[in-house]
Amino acid sequence: MRIIKKIFSSSRSTEDGIFFDKLEKLLGFKPNNLNHYRKAFTHRSMNKMDEKGNAISYERLEFLGDAMLGSVIAAHLFNKVPNGDEGYLTKMRSKIVSREHLNELGKDFNLIQFVESKVSPQHFGENVHGNIFEAFIGAIYLDKGFVFCEKFIHKKIIKPYVDIDRLEGKVISYKSLLIEWCQKEKKSFTYEIYDDNGTGSQKFFGVKLHIDNKVIAKARATSKKKAEEIASKRAYFVFQQKIDNNS
Repeated sequence: MRIIKKIFSSSRSTEDGIFFDKLEKLLGFKPNNLNHYRKAFTHRSMNKMDEKGNAISYERLEFLGDAMLGSVIAAHLFNKVPNGDEGYLTKMRSKIVSREHLNELGKDFNLIQFVESKVSPQHFGENVHGNIFEAFIGAIYLDKGFVFCEKFIHKKIIKPYVDIDRLEGKVISYKSLLIEWCQKEKKSFTYEIYDDNGTGSQKFFGVKLHIDNKVIAKARATSKKKAEEIASKRAYFVFQQKIDNNS
């Protein structure tokens, strides 16, 4: 058996050997099939195809990893918070698997170092970190199966990152929170969007948030969604005491 392992080890290319060693250190176990992980870190810009002509990229594995994370975390919350109703459990799961949190995990694991792409990392959007992280989880599932993947999620994600008490007070979306409060209080609100190119070459969007026909907050960002969220966060702090008392 040892001889066979040595033969397989020596048959790896230097590049595969480096990739294998880095993965093993990150995973905490020896990967069986490097191809699953290669696919998890392949950007669509590479235009790779498998032997059947199917496109190779991390996007399909994102779907699988998202499902794995959702199911394992749902089971953890179900067992950890026996008095939590469906609404509470759903909200807590959403906080744990929020795009913001997944992006943080992707960065902490430094998965961007493995990405194979023809696009410069400088041009990647912020969400690439979370997308790759989901694909990474999907690759672990394909490589090791459900039980092993579940153990990895518990050891590497839930135990070090999931703090129920802290997450209870975490706001996922200030925009959603503010809209919900406005609707409860029967306040009118509008997000006025306009182009704001500023002084640089990069395109920016500006937003003015009106509540009851008054401009409460302004913001600018590289996307309309980000600008709205920043303006909503600023407005939240204007009305924080009223919103918190109403929640």
